Amino acid sequence: MGKGSLIWVGAAALVVASCSSGPGSDAPVQTAVASAPASDVLDYAAATQPVGTRMPQMDGDLCRAAELQNIVGQPRTEIPVPVDVINRRVTCTTCPITEDYSPYRLNIFFDQNTGIVEEVRCG
Repeated sequence: MGKGSLIWVGAAALVVASCSSGPGSDAPVQTAVASAPASDVLDYAAATQPVGTRMPQMDGDLCRAAELQNIVGQPRTEIPVPVDVINRRVTCTTCPITEDYSPYRLNIFFDQNTGIVEEVRCG
């Protein structure tokens, strides 16, 4: 047997030895188990999402609609001029609006015929 043949026989023996502890064998298989609590894993998953894809907690008044509930029933001329025009929409109840939902947007709806504010809500 030559030197080249001896190398191939040694390589084949290594392959056979490495396969002997594969599936179906009696050798114990070790797996890595995460030790972090599930809540930490979920918090990390939420924190690593891009800002635009995270849904806010719905337990609060994110658009601060409660502060303007006193204008319901008032003429639309009583609607205060907004500081942040990006997150406020003033429109009539029958006017077409976009259907996208933003919990940070304050919507003020008034009756088109009377001009009376009918609803103040987030969305």
